[in-house]
Amino acid sequence: MNPRVIAVEVIDNLRLLVTFDSQEKRIFDVSAYLELPAFEPLRNSPNFYNVRIAQGTVVWANNIDLCADTVYLKSVPI
Repeated sequence: MNPRVIAVEVIDNLRLLVTFDSQEKRIFDVSAYLELPAFEPLRNSPNFYNVRIAQGTVVWANNIDLCADTVYLKSVPI
């Protein structure tokens, strides 16, 4: 599969609008991941809005990231 993220932005209710290298845009809901210990620093924090792309995947500070495959498979096309 190997989709690569080329753009990401936060939209309402802890969701991300993600654009892949295929130019496909999808909505990814991060809320379920915020229950995991690794994502705890993003819970109820302005740090959530500091999302960016690194090497084709979605990342935040503190080495928090989401695999591009996971984002693609668990997201909804728009």
